[in-house]
Amino acid sequence: MPRLVGINHIALEVGSIDEALEFYGRIFELELRGRGGHIAFIDMGDQFIALAEGRTQPPDRHRHFGLVVDDKEATRRAREEAGVALQPGRGLHFRDTWRNHIQVLDYREIQFTKAPEILRGMGLDDLPKSDQAHAELRAKGLG
Repeated sequence: MPRLVGINHIALEVGSIDEALEFYGRIFELELRGRGGHIAFIDMGDQFIALAEGRTQPPDRHRHFGLVVDDKEATRRAREEAGVALQPGRGLHFRDTWRNHIQVLDYREIQFTKAPEILRGMGLDDLPKSDQAHAELRAKGLG
């Protein structure tokens, strides 16, 4: 059977591409890969988010996605400055204008790892992993 090896992209339904780019741009540094018609693509190194205009379903309680950042505390401050409410619970969770649930994780603290050449290309080659993240990788035979 084929093995899952990662996520290439996430597609989010939003009400307006312009409003979504403005919303996410208040919290994250964005690099627009491209835009056409009712879709826009935001680069995340070797991955991307596709913002698709036209929300067709209501939000649900548990569906969410996790974004990995280089500085979780800077994200927390930017979210607060943007006036975006923190969701209850542990960690850094919030919802966008269309009620998409976002969880933010710090690259240094999780087992998710980018290849050295990708980190270098993103200007993040000096972003160290925590001892706990290294231990999680070693426990899986990956570090």
